[in-house]
Amino acid sequence: MMNNGTLISLSGITKHYDTGKVKVRALQGIDLEIKRGEFIAIIGPSGSGKSTLMNIVGCLDTPTAGEYLLDGRPVANMGIHQLAAIRNKKIGFIFQNFNLLPYATAYENVELPLIFAGAPGAIRKEKIMRNLSMVGLSERADHKPTELSGGEMQRVAIARALANDPEVILADEPTGNLDTRSGKEIIEIFERLNVEGRSVVTITHDMSIAERCHRIVRLKDGIIESDTRNGNKI
Repeated sequence: MMNNGTLISLSGITKHYDTGKVKVRALQGIDLEIKRGEFIAIIGPSGSGKSTLMNIVGCLDTPTAGEYLLDGRPVANMGIHQLAAIRNKKIGFIFQNFNLLPYATAYENVELPLIFAGAPGAIRKEKIMRNLSMVGLSERADHKPTELSGGEMQRVAIARALANDPEVILADEPTGNLDTRSGKEIIEIFERLNVEGRSVVTITHDMSIAERCHRIVRLKDGIIESDTRNGNKI
């Protein structure tokens, strides 16, 4: 049973892909705990297993072996509908390519997870405008992605990720397609969210961003090479 505020616990997580010609060992025995309120960067070279790990943590993929406890509950025992509900309500996803609906407005993009969650119209409107305001885009609610800058599109994606008040934000290279200034604005939003009590886990190649996180987990060849907090090994 989890304690000490632990939200996510991975034990002996492996992930192998069999392409027919070769078996790819993406993860090889990952042990990792993420506590509530942590701000973590996952770094490592291409092919180190970062995105595979993030997909498993986000319940978008399943491990080949090992145990994943989310809030003390084994994820392996959850059905399709339970996992969908967790992805919609407990975890907020942010991607490098924004993944916004191109023909929907900022308002409608943020509204989508609320519709899936069955939130009434009045509650949806209040949450949408609150979140767009939080990322500084309340005046751009009726704009479509093609009418927004890259930084603005990522801020809409953050507002969408926050729609159902998730406990943890998972961000996969959230500043990868942004200029330095826009990337800095995104990380500052993450810092504010973390101060408010949310766990934030981000994959990044940018060490200037990783160093602003409270903890850095470095992957190499599917294993955790190091795990440090404020420069001190965990």
